[in-house]
Amino acid sequence: MMLAIPDLLDADAVARVRAVVDAGDWVDGNATSGHQSALAKKNMQLPEDSPAAREAGRIVLDALGRSPLFIAAALPLKIFPPLFNRYAGGDRFGTHVDNAVRIHRASEFRVRSDLSATLFLEDPAAYDGGELVVEDILGVHKVKLPAGHLILYPASSLHRVEPVTRGARVASFFWIQSMVRDDAARTILFDLDRSIQAIAAERGQDDAEIIRLTGVYHNLLRRWADS
Repeated sequence: MMLAIPDLLDADAVARVRAVVDAGDWVDGNATSGHQSALAKKNMQLPEDSPAAREAGRIVLDALGRSPLFIAAALPLKIFPPLFNRYAGGDRFGTHVDNAVRIHRASEFRVRSDLSATLFLEDPAAYDGGELVVEDILGVHKVKLPAGHLILYPASSLHRVEPVTRGARVASFFWIQSMVRDDAARTILFDLDRSIQAIAAERGQDDAEIIRLTGVYHNLLRRWADS
């Protein structure tokens, strides 16, 4: 399942994050690459343990915790501390698959990468290129969202970032270990949750069928969830 989450950060929050990361010390993006990625990747990145990455990451994590749509879709168990990258002057990231397990080098914190996330931090009109391209069984999807919008997609997908030929593409990226590792099961739960919320808005939360469907949701989650 691919899902766009609009306005995870509002304009003020985007400005706060950009003020922090733009003043940070950027390094070669291959500092956190695996072997396959290092062959395909050309960009700049904030070091994962830098003060700027930690401060900006806290803003992102706080916003994720306040987003019902993110929580319903990802069912997060663990979130890798957000990282930040910048593409400019032809920088690109060729087709690759994210590592199955991500380890934060400073703390040994690790997550199984069920979902990948990109949070766009630049106005798309300010740069050319830089589309996130995700390939799945339904085809090829090109994504270039407004600043503050997030895209979630399975970490198992083939994906790439197209070359940036004008301006700079700035984004946060990270991975989520879901309570439900199977993408199809997460999709079923998400669709069921959205239907429950829509029907409850019409009938009220105390409707007998809403209560029954809510029980089905939680029993499926209980069956599929790791904790």
